[in-house]
Amino acid sequence: MIPFSDEELYYAVKNVLPQVSGYVNSHGGGINLLGVKDGVIYIELIGTCNGCSMSLMTTNMVVRRELRRLIHPELFVVNVDGTPENKLPDDIFSEDNDIKQDDDENEKGLLDKVKNIFE
Repeated sequence: MIPFSDEELYYAVKNVLPQVSGYVNSHGGGINLLGVKDGVIYIELIGTCNGCSMSLMTTNMVVRRELRRLIHPELFVVNVDGTPENKLPDDIFSEDNDIKQDDDENEKGLLDKVKNIFE
């Protein structure tokens, strides 16, 4: 069992991704961190690595191996490549979702303040 929340894992992966992406970058590609759900890390290989026949090997033998070495030995990584078995779940934790949630909370707080002015 991975002892991290999805949020903690997301930011840990985001922090070490530059160390992990050297091999992918050397082939003209890159790695986008899409999010984390239930301890599973969802990435997207971009550039020349997107759609490459070796992308599964790159995901498993480079990205997953390095993230396991740097963060936790039981991590699982999925390359969201457009196939049905590797699709991105709707309710992942990502920085975009976190920012949106904070904005929603700020918006509610602002509405409450405005209501109080008119009451």
